[in-house]
Amino acid sequence: MNKKSTQWNKGQSKVTQQSSSKKERFNNTVPSRKSTPASTKPRPGRPAPTPPKLYEVHEPTELLTFLIQQINNQGRNAIKSMLSRGQVSVEGQVVTVYNYELKPGQTVTVRKDKIVEAPIFNGLRILHEDEDIIVIQKEAGLLSVSTPQEDELTAYRQLTTYVRVANPQNRIFVVHRLDRDTSGVMMFAKSEKVQQIMQNTWKDIVEERLYVALVEGQVKKPEGTISSWLKENKAMKMYSSPYPNDGQHAVTHYKVLQSNRHFSLLEVHLETGRKNQIRVHMSDIGHPIAGDKKYGSQSKPINRLGLHARVLSFTHPTTGEPLRFESTIPKSFLNPFRQSPS
Repeated sequence: MNKKSTQWNKGQSKVTQQSSSKKERFNNTVPSRKSTPASTKPRPGRPAPTPPKLYEVHEPTELLTFLIQQINNQGRNAIKSMLSRGQVSVEGQVVTVYNYELKPGQTVTVRKDKIVEAPIFNGLRILHEDEDIIVIQKEAGLLSVSTPQEDELTAYRQLTTYVRVANPQNRIFVVHRLDRDTSGVMMFAKSEKVQQIMQNTWKDIVEERLYVALVEGQVKKPEGTISSWLKENKAMKMYSSPYPNDGQHAVTHYKVLQSNRHFSLLEVHLETGRKNQIRVHMSDIGHPIAGDKKYGSQSKPINRLGLHARVLSFTHPTTGEPLRFESTIPKSFLNPFRQSPS
C-alpha cells in the first residue's frame, strides 16, 4: 500500500485489510500541521522553551516500543501519557497510537508541551483513516449529513472539524448515507476527486453491504429476495410502485438468523442501495423494522430503529486494496430473543 493509513480497532468493531498478511490494529490518530520547532531564544523573565527531540527510525517497529528504547529517563506509563497528550509526531503528524507501525527512514519528534487536543466525537467512532477516506461507525440518532432545513450536529460536521485540525482548508465529502436512526459502518471521502471516483464506480468497487434488521413477527421463509421499483411521495416517504419500471429498481436479499413468534432477526444484503430500501421492503412483506413507525411498525422493543449496517467491504479507490469493515450485532437486537414478550 503506497499511502499511509491509520486504523482504529476499538471496542466491538473488527477491521480487516484483506490483502495484508498482518492486520494493523490502531486506536486513534490525529493529524496535525507540519510544525516548526519553537524558537529557543529566551524571553525576558521566562526560561527558554525546550526544543523538540528528533529520533530517526532505522528498523520496522511499533511506536511505543521505539520510544521506550530511545527515551531512557521516562517510564512506560509516562511515555504513554506523552502519546495521549499529543506530544509525539511521526513525519510531522501527531500520533497517539501505541502500536503505530514505524518504517525505516521516518523521523519521530517528541515535544515537551502538548501540541493538539484530540477531538471528542459525539455518536461516532473512526474505524479507519488514510489520505483518501475515513470510515466510521455511527450510532443511532446521529444524522449523517444535515439538510437545508436542519442545523444540528452531524457526522459530516464533526469530521470536517476533525480534518481541519491538520489544515483549515481540509474538507470532507459525502459518499453515501445512513438514516439518522440506523447505526453502523459508513464512509466519507477526503477529496472531491475520490468522492467522484467512488460515486461513479460504486457498483463496481463495493463488494458487500450487509445489515442486520430486527423485524416484527416471525418470518416464515428462512431466506428470500425482495424486488420492486421504489418511488417517493410528496410526504417524502418511499414506497414500492405496483408498476414495473416505475421508479428505481431495488433488490434486497435476506436470511433469518433468529426468530420467535414476536420478532425475527435478519441478515440483509443489499444488491442496490436505494433510499429507505430495507425499511420499505420489510414493510412490503408484512414484517416492518421494529421501531419504524413511518413504515408500519407498532412496537418499539429496543427504543430505537432495529437496523444496523454491519459490514462494508470495498476496493480502495486509489490503491486498489480490498478493505472490509465489520461491527458486531448490537446487544439490544438480541434482547427480544432472550426473553419472549408476554
